[in-house]
Amino acid sequence: MPPQPEAPVLAVLDSEALAALSFPRERARAGRRAQAVLVAVERVGGRACVPAPVIAEVARSAARRTGVARVLRRLPVVDTDRAIATLAGNLLGRNRLDSRHAVDAFAATTALGASPAVVLTGDPDDLTRLIGDDPGVLVRPLP
Repeated sequence: MPPQPEAPVLAVLDSEALAALSFPRERARAGRRAQAVLVAVERVGGRACVPAPVIAEVARSAARRTGVARVLRRLPVVDTDRAIATLAGNLLGRNRLDSRHAVDAFAATTALGASPAVVLTGDPDDLTRLIGDDPGVLVRPLP
C-alpha cells in the first residue's frame, strides 16, 4: 500500500501572533517571524486560522480593529461553540490555570482538534503547558 500523505498543517495564531501581523511597525521582528512561519505552512499545503476569542484580546480600539480586519481578510476565523468552550475549560482546569489564560486555552483547543498543527505564540510557556505532550502540535514562540 502506498504511503498516505500527511495531513495539512494548521497554523493557529494566538493574540501575539495576530497583533504582530496586524501591527508590523509595532512588532517588526515578531511579525517577520510569524509571516515566515505562515509562508512555510502554506508551502506544505497547510493553512492558518485565528480562534475567535483571540480577536477580542487584540481588537480593542478602532485603530486596532483596522489592522486586525486587514489580516482577517486573508485568514479564516474559527468560531467558538459550546463544545470548544467546554474543551478549553477542561484544559484550564486540568492545568490549574485561571480565566486569565482562557484565550490561550482556545488557541490550544483549536490546535489540538486539528493536529498536526503549530501554534504561533508570544506565550510559549503557557501554550506548551496547555498542549501537554501531544506530538501532533508544535508551539513556536515569536521573538
